[in-house]
Amino acid sequence: MRGRPRSGEQEGRRAAVLDAALAEVAERGYAGTTMLAVARRAGASKETLYAWHGNKRGLFAALIRRQAEQADAEITAALEGGLPVREALTGFAASLLRLLLGPASIAINRAAISAPELAEVLLAEGRHTTGRRAAAYLGGLAERGELAVDDPEAAFQLLYGLVIADRQIRVLLGEPPPENVEEIAENAVDRFLVLAAGGPGPARGQGPG
Repeated sequence: MRGRPRSGEQEGRRAAVLDAALAEVAERGYAGTTMLAVARRAGASKETLYAWHGNKRGLFAALIRRQAEQADAEITAALEGGLPVREALTGFAASLLRLLLGPASIAINRAAISAPELAEVLLAEGRHTTGRRAAAYLGGLAERGELAVDDPEAAFQLLYGLVIADRQIRVLLGEPPPENVEEIAENAVDRFLVLAAGGPGPARGQGPG
């Protein structure tokens, strides 16, 4: 008789379920995705999915949390790697573009548009978490005199707007994501630094600090 799966095996099974949920929602939309279809795609039982996640909302909340954790890891690496300010912010901006315009994020956002209860989870686990971390970084720069911003949260909103603009909406509507991510990130950060520092932007390849 087979015993309980080892922790590594169970983590793999859980990941497979979330991968299956993402694939289903990308193909069929949130309304067209069923727990049974996800279970079949993942090679799991429907009872297992209900035991792990409770219902479809719980399953997609777990999917959103996984996406947020992956985003948080990338953003943390960009902002806490000890790089010069411009380089760190450019890495952050490029990561943000890739994450928000990538197929997983687009599928999840489309699901959230059709299901308001998911939108609440997405806001709580996604942009709000990212915003807090980025605002804390910008606040630290302000405290050290490297940026002239009084409100780190407003500074993040400004940076976010310069980086993302209407690009996510356009991809959600079917336009392919841009290929020049690094260029977009660099231009957005240079504009942000001009606004935040109140002076000319840094030369390409240089950090302000």
